[in-house]
Amino acid sequence: MTTATARVRARARGRGAALAVGLAGALALTACSSGGGSGGEDGTSASPSSSAAPSSNVTSPAGASAELQGSWITTAHGKIVALVITGKKAGIFATGGTVCSGTAGIEDDMRMIRLTCAGGHEDRTTGMVDSVNGTTLKVTWSGGTGQETYTKAEGGKLPSGLPTAPVPR
Repeated sequence: MTTATARVRARARGRGAALAVGLAGALALTACSSGGGSGGEDGTSASPSSSAAPSSNVTSPAGASAELQGSWITTAHGKIVALVITGKKAGIFATGGTVCSGTAGIEDDMRMIRLTCAGGHEDRTTGMVDSVNGTTLKVTWSGGTGQETYTKAEGGKLPSGLPTAPVPR
Protein backbone atom coordinates (compact mmCIF):
# COMPACT_ATOMS: atom_id res chain seq x y z
CA MET A 1 0.00 0.00 0.00
CA THR A 2 1.36 3.41 -0.92
CA THR A 3 1.54 6.31 1.51
CA ALA A 4 -1.02 8.25 -0.55
CA THR A 5 -3.47 5.33 -0.46
CA ALA A 6 -3.05 5.02 3.32
CA ARG A 7 -3.82 8.75 3.78
CA VAL A 8 -6.97 8.54 1.64
CA ARG A 9 -8.20 5.49 3.54
CA ALA A 10 -7.47 7.15 6.90
CA ARG A 11 -9.49 10.27 5.90
CA ALA A 12 -12.42 8.14 4.73
CA ARG A 13 -12.35 6.12 7.95
CA GLY A 14 -12.34 9.32 10.03
CA ARG A 15 -15.37 10.76 8.25
CA GLY A 16 -17.32 7.52 8.33
CA ALA A 17 -16.35 6.73 11.92
CA ALA A 18 -17.77 10.01 13.18
CA LEU A 19 -21.17 9.26 11.69
CA ALA A 20 -21.11 5.56 12.52
CA VAL A 21 -20.24 5.98 16.21
CA GLY A 22 -22.94 8.56 16.84
CA LEU A 23 -25.69 6.74 15.01
CA ALA A 24 -24.73 3.27 16.24
CA GLY A 25 -24.77 4.53 19.81
CA ALA A 26 -28.11 6.22 19.33
CA LEU A 27 -29.63 3.11 17.81
CA ALA A 28 -28.18 0.85 20.52
CA LEU A 29 -29.63 2.90 23.35
CA THR A 30 -32.96 3.38 21.60
CA ALA A 31 -33.23 -0.37 21.00
CA CYS A 32 -32.98 -0.94 24.76
CA SER A 33 -36.22 0.92 25.35
CA SER A 34 -39.40 -1.10 25.58
CA GLY A 35 -41.78 1.85 25.64
CA GLY A 36 -42.62 4.46 23.09
CA GLY A 37 -44.52 6.88 25.32
CA SER A 38 -43.51 10.36 26.28
CA GLY A 39 -43.33 9.67 30.02
CA GLY A 40 -40.94 7.50 31.98
CA GLU A 41 -40.65 3.81 31.17
CA ASP A 42 -42.42 2.95 34.40
CA GLY A 43 -45.42 5.10 33.46
CA THR A 44 -44.52 7.97 35.79
CA SER A 45 -45.24 11.52 34.79
CA ALA A 46 -42.35 13.62 33.58
CA SER A 47 -43.44 16.59 35.71
CA PRO A 48 -43.06 16.66 39.48
CA SER A 49 -46.17 16.22 41.59
CA SER A 50 -47.21 19.19 43.69
CA SER A 51 -48.24 16.86 46.53
CA ALA A 52 -44.84 15.18 46.77
CA ALA A 53 -42.67 16.20 49.68
CA PRO A 54 -39.45 17.89 48.60
CA SER A 55 -36.38 15.74 48.82
CA SER A 56 -32.86 17.06 49.16
CA ASN A 57 -31.25 13.78 48.12
CA VAL A 58 -32.98 12.07 45.21
CA THR A 59 -31.33 8.76 44.33
CA SER A 60 -33.61 7.66 41.51
CA PRO A 61 -34.71 10.50 39.25
CA ALA A 62 -38.15 10.61 37.71
CA GLY A 63 -38.18 9.95 33.98
CA ALA A 64 -36.98 12.66 31.64
CA SER A 65 -39.63 14.94 30.23
CA ALA A 66 -40.96 14.28 26.75
CA GLU A 67 -39.07 17.24 25.34
CA LEU A 68 -35.72 15.67 26.37
CA GLN A 69 -36.46 12.34 24.69
CA GLY A 70 -34.54 11.50 21.55
CA SER A 71 -31.12 11.74 19.94
CA TRP A 72 -29.18 15.00 20.24
CA ILE A 73 -25.97 15.76 18.34
CA THR A 74 -23.18 18.33 18.77
CA THR A 75 -19.53 18.63 17.83
CA ALA A 76 -16.69 19.29 20.25
CA HIS A 77 -13.01 19.58 19.36
CA GLY A 78 -13.66 18.08 15.91
CA LYS A 79 -15.60 15.09 17.27
CA ILE A 80 -19.29 14.24 17.01
CA VAL A 81 -21.01 13.80 20.36
CA ALA A 82 -24.38 12.04 20.46
CA LEU A 83 -26.55 12.34 23.58
CA VAL A 84 -29.44 9.87 23.56
CA ILE A 85 -32.27 9.98 26.11
CA THR A 86 -34.93 7.27 26.25
CA GLY A 87 -37.22 7.17 29.29
CA LYS A 88 -34.92 7.36 32.32
CA LYS A 89 -31.92 6.09 30.36
CA ALA A 90 -29.27 8.39 28.92
CA GLY A 91 -26.05 7.81 27.03
CA ILE A 92 -23.25 9.77 25.40
CA PHE A 93 -21.32 8.41 22.45
CA ALA A 94 -18.41 10.41 21.04
CA THR A 95 -15.99 9.72 18.24
CA GLY A 96 -12.71 8.63 19.68
CA GLY A 97 -14.35 5.96 21.81
CA THR A 98 -15.98 7.82 24.70
CA VAL A 99 -19.05 5.90 25.89
CA CYS A 100 -21.10 6.96 28.91
CA SER A 101 -24.41 5.68 30.26
CA GLY A 102 -26.72 6.61 33.09
CA THR A 103 -29.95 8.44 33.79
CA ALA A 104 -31.87 11.57 32.83
CA GLY A 105 -34.72 12.98 34.83
CA ILE A 106 -36.11 15.44 37.31
CA GLU A 107 -34.22 15.95 40.57
CA ASP A 108 -35.25 18.68 43.00
CA ASP A 109 -37.22 20.43 40.22
CA MET A 110 -34.17 20.44 37.90
CA ARG A 111 -33.67 18.40 34.73
CA MET A 112 -30.45 16.46 35.33
CA ILE A 113 -28.31 13.97 33.40
CA ARG A 114 -26.03 11.67 35.41
CA LEU A 115 -23.58 9.45 33.54
CA THR A 116 -20.74 7.04 34.22
CA CYS A 117 -18.14 6.89 31.49
CA ALA A 118 -15.88 4.02 30.46
CA GLY A 119 -12.18 4.73 30.64
CA GLY A 120 -12.48 7.28 33.45
CA HIS A 121 -13.71 10.16 31.28
CA GLU A 122 -15.31 12.76 33.55
CA ASP A 123 -16.05 15.69 31.21
CA ARG A 124 -19.74 14.79 30.88
CA THR A 125 -20.78 12.96 34.04
CA THR A 126 -23.23 15.43 35.62
CA GLY A 127 -25.24 17.76 33.42
CA MET A 128 -28.00 20.24 34.16
CA VAL A 129 -30.41 21.05 31.33
CA ASP A 130 -30.47 24.82 30.90
CA SER A 131 -33.07 24.89 28.12
CA VAL A 132 -34.76 22.66 25.59
CA ASN A 133 -37.18 23.13 22.70
CA GLY A 134 -38.12 21.05 19.66
CA THR A 135 -34.72 21.45 18.00
CA THR A 136 -32.14 22.63 20.55
CA LEU A 137 -30.94 21.31 23.92
CA LYS A 138 -28.48 23.24 26.12
CA VAL A 139 -26.71 21.32 28.89
CA THR A 140 -24.11 22.60 31.35
CA TRP A 141 -21.74 19.81 32.40
CA SER A 142 -19.96 19.96 35.75
CA GLY A 143 -16.73 18.63 34.23
CA GLY A 144 -14.35 20.55 32.01
CA THR A 145 -16.81 20.63 29.09
CA GLY A 146 -19.03 23.43 30.41
CA GLN A 147 -22.12 24.31 28.35
CA GLU A 148 -22.89 22.46 25.13
CA THR A 149 -25.67 23.08 22.64
CA TYR A 150 -27.13 19.99 20.96
CA THR A 151 -29.33 19.76 17.86
CA LYS A 152 -32.08 17.16 17.67
CA ALA A 153 -31.50 14.35 15.16
CA GLU A 154 -34.74 13.13 13.59
CA GLY A 155 -35.33 9.89 11.73
CA GLY A 156 -31.80 8.52 12.18
CA LYS A 157 -30.31 11.42 10.20
CA LEU A 158 -27.74 13.94 11.33
CA PRO A 159 -29.21 17.42 11.69
CA SER A 160 -28.21 20.05 9.15
CA GLY A 161 -25.99 22.95 10.10
CA LEU A 162 -23.51 21.06 12.29
CA PRO A 163 -20.08 22.66 12.26
CA THR A 164 -17.38 20.52 10.72
CA ALA A 165 -13.69 20.36 11.50
CA PRO A 166 -11.22 20.58 8.65
CA VAL A 167 -9.74 17.24 7.61
CA PRO A 168 -5.98 17.20 8.33
CA ARG A 169 -3.81 16.73 5.26
